[in-house]
Amino acid sequence: MLIYAVCGAGIGSSVLLKSNADRVLANLGLDATVKAVSLDEALHPDSMAQVLLITPELEEKVGSIRSEVVVIGNIFDLAELTEKLTASLD
Repeated sequence: MLIYAVCGAGIGSSVLLKSNADRVLANLGLDATVKAVSLDEALHPDSMAQVLLITPELEEKVGSIRSEVVVIGNIFDLAELTEKLTASLD
């Protein structure tokens, strides 16, 4: 499974979100690749990501895409990430 952690430029909050998502997935024993990307890369028509992890301020910019969009309110809250990734990956 490919998961994109998304922010505007792909070098700020997406890197932090990726790191925390990797930690949560490891704790859950789930095998997935998480990649920090820019919004443009996440929305590219050739995107292969099954899941996009985004922050609330990007939600309106995502629109309708084939990837599942998971909005993360606090990128540092491992409990929120655990809950939302578990629900998304079930």
